[in-house]
Amino acid sequence: MKTRLRSAVVFAICLFIGLSPANAWNPIGHMAVAYAAWQQMTPATRQRALVLLKKNPNYKTWKAIIPAGTTPDDQDLYIFMMAATWPDQIKASNSGYKKDADTPPQTDEATRNTGYRDKYMHRYWHFIDIPFSTDGSSLSAASTPTPNAETQIGIFRQVLASNASDPLKSYDLVWIMHLVGDVHQPLHGSTRVTSAPGQQHGDAGGNSVKLTNSPGDLHGYWDNILGTGETKDFKKAAKAAQLLPAAGADASDANEADWVKESFDRAKSSVYVVPVGAALGPYTLDEAYSSNSLAIAQQRVALAGARLANLLNENLK
Repeated sequence: MKTRLRSAVVFAICLFIGLSPANAWNPIGHMAVAYAAWQQMTPATRQRALVLLKKNPNYKTWKAIIPAGTTPDDQDLYIFMMAATWPDQIKASNSGYKKDADTPPQTDEATRNTGYRDKYMHRYWHFIDIPFSTDGSSLSAASTPTPNAETQIGIFRQVLASNASDPLKSYDLVWIMHLVGDVHQPLHGSTRVTSAPGQQHGDAGGNSVKLTNSPGDLHGYWDNILGTGETKDFKKAAKAAQLLPAAGADASDANEADWVKESFDRAKSSVYVVPVGAALGPYTLDEAYSSNSLAIAQQRVALAGARLANLLNENLK
C-alpha cells in the first residue's frame, strides 16, 4: 500500500513539473513577480496568504519539490512563488481541466467564481486584447471581449476583501497573483489589427507575428525575456527577480485599468517597432531591440510585484 502511495506521489510530481504550456510571462516571469511582491508584503499578509494557499490542490506538490534542508522562511517564499503559476498549469492538456477557447462563452461559465470545484481553464481570463492598427485598418471587426484579465482582477480583489469563505479566497488569490503579472506584459493588453489576411480581428497579442528568434513568435519572445524554465525552477526565478529595478513612484497606482493602459501603450511604442514590420513576418530581432525589451520587461515585472504586494496588503485581511 505504501509503495503504491509513493508511486502515485512521484507520478503526480513528474506530471506537475513536466507541464510547459505557452503563457504570458512564462513561469520564470510569474514567479519573479511573486518574489518581488513577497519582499514588500507585511508579515501578517504573508501568513494569511500561506493559510489560503494550503487549500490549493497543488500545495502538497509544491512542498514536495522544495529541496530538503530549505529554511522555513525560504519554503514559504518558494510556495508563494510557485502558486503564481497555477492558472497556467491548469491549461495543460493533461491537467484534468476542461479546455475552453480564448474567447469567453456567452454562458455563466465565463463569469462563475465558485472556487476549485470549477474545472474550466478560463483561458480568456489571462489577457485583455485591446485593438489598435498601424496601417490604417478598420477596428470595426475587432473587439475587447469580457470577462477578461482586467474585469477578473476587480472581481477577485473584492472577494479577498470580503467575508467570503477561505476556499474561495484561496482560488481567487492564486488567480489574482497570476493576473496582476499577466496585465503587465504588453502583449496581454493589446492586439494589432492589420490588412494581412485573417488579421481583421487582430494578431492575438502578437502570437501571429512570426520571428526567426526563439521561440518563433513575438508573444512568446516577450513571455521568455526574463529567462526560460518551469515551475520547479523557482531558484532561477528568484535570481531573475533580484536583478529587477526599483518599481518607482508608479507602484502606488492601484487601478488595474491603468495597468492595462500602460501595457497597451508600451505595446504600441516599444513592441511593434523596427525590426518588427507591418506584416506577419518572419522578422529577426536585433541586439538593440532585445536590450530595450529586457529593460522594459524588468520594469513591468517590478511594477507588477510592487502593485501585487500593495493589493494584498490592502485586501488580504
